[in-house]
Amino acid sequence: MLWRVRTRLPDRPGALAALARACGDAEVNILSLQIFPDLGSVTDELVLRTPQGWSPAHVAALIEEAGGAMLSCSACGEAALVDQPTRYVQAARTVLAEPASFPEVMARLFDAEAEPVGGDTRPRDLLEVRVGEVQVQLRRTAPFTATEHARAASMAELVSDVLQRTGTWGRAQGAPGRRSGGRGPRYVVQADAVSAVRDGLVVGLATLGPAAPEEPDTRMVALRVDPAWQRCGIGTRLLVEAARLARTHGASAIVLTTRSDNRAVLPMVLAAGLRGRIRMTSDVIMVRVPVRDLTPLG
Repeated sequence: MLWRVRTRLPDRPGALAALARACGDAEVNILSLQIFPDLGSVTDELVLRTPQGWSPAHVAALIEEAGGAMLSCSACGEAALVDQPTRYVQAARTVLAEPASFPEVMARLFDAEAEPVGGDTRPRDLLEVRVGEVQVQLRRTAPFTATEHARAASMAELVSDVLQRTGTWGRAQGAPGRRSGGRGPRYVVQADAVSAVRDGLVVGLATLGPAAPEEPDTRMVALRVDPAWQRCGIGTRLLVEAARLARTHGASAIVLTTRSDNRAVLPMVLAAGLRGRIRMTSDVIMVRVPVRDLTPLG
């Protein structure tokens, strides 16, 4: 069985050797090791191959008996053995080719976790970077190291530089109405929805739902654009109008969720010119946009 383990060891000679010796005595093989130094302690990430039947509790006991503090332990596959510098180079190439993939790439690169469910009350550490006016947040059980914060900031700077050089900063991708000879849809505001209508057909819709869980002053938003009309700026316009409509109803923020591989989210929020927060988990993007400073719909 393969396990990805993070442990904190005292920063003194022989600490890592003691862990290696304990692993050898238990017939546990260390297949990879990444070291994150800090003041007074060192965080080590290891991929271990253990005998069959081992559980996270067995791994934790091994680490703690060797003098380490267990930070996280999860089963993994052989993909965890990919060289770490290679992973970062591949991630950089991906965001250079498609900056909109940045939230998804970050979630994979830094092992973002799903939202806790049920009785899972373990604290989650926060990693946050900024692209324009958009904050991108990741959370996981294992604390992020100073090295990882620096790497994430460098990745965010790379995305910002690419967006500025290519001229896509702060504007929608595509041109409204390009599917119809230059005439875009008209936007119709209803009690709790904004529609994008072209030739009598609804090609996009943003609907205000109930308040977000644990945030009674927010409104959930469901946003959909017909595939034939995507990348025309319609989603951006619907987001702005839905935000203004929510402000009209007295909300302080809107929240929308989508799958983690939806690469329209980052450019949509940037093009809207709104301050936003994108919270990433392993499979979901949650976008929160404050609306207090927006002009309500008349």
